[in-house]
Amino acid sequence: MLQQTQVARVIPAYRAFLKRFPTLRSLARASLADVLRQWSGLGYNRRARDLHRVARSVGGALPRDVDGLDALPGIGAYTAGAVACFANGTRVAFADTNIRRVLGRLVLGRVASEREAVAIDAELMPRDAAWWHHALMDIGATVCTARAPRCDACPLATTCAGRGRLTREPRRAQPAFATSDRRVRGWIVTLLRERDMSVDALSSAIDDPRVPGLLAALASEGMVERTGPTVRLPR
Repeated sequence: MLQQTQVARVIPAYRAFLKRFPTLRSLARASLADVLRQWSGLGYNRRARDLHRVARSVGGALPRDVDGLDALPGIGAYTAGAVACFANGTRVAFADTNIRRVLGRLVLGRVASEREAVAIDAELMPRDAAWWHHALMDIGATVCTARAPRCDACPLATTCAGRGRLTREPRRAQPAFATSDRRVRGWIVTLLRERDMSVDALSSAIDDPRVPGLLAALASEGMVERTGPTVRLPR
């Protein structure tokens, strides 16, 4: 839920989601339509679909090892490492954006690539990996920030290779959400949360020529179902 979504929006959604689906089994028993309705307002509906697929594939208990987690739908190396570390106490190296920035600047004097950061993490990580990764993430989010690092307040400043010569990271250009496929896909799912609709009704409501093609893509991904002219969320 926190991927590219603000914490203030996630906290109430997280609590409501766990109240509605308190266990993996309750999530697995639910229809994807119910899961998508509960996910409303968070965007990136594929995440909800992947959570639902995970719940239906694991039989009530998640794998505890990194490889087992990495094999689940929608889970990559970073998420598998983070879950294994924070949930199970596994000593495993991984790197998100903040960890890449902190460890890269500390050792290389610049932001590290993911591969570089994971290698540095594996070398420097203490026995208790959980507090270490929490600390790196917090430093990156509050002190060693991308555009205005506060080196004078950093607990790593005395040994940092980048101190005094850091430059602001350029802002990455983001595609305009208002004209993106993601917006139209999200609009389709939002309308279908309320009721089943025909392709023509969806095209009329959204008034975008991409609707038929995006409906086909959503159907191939298991996000919607089509029966003749009618489109609905999966039961």
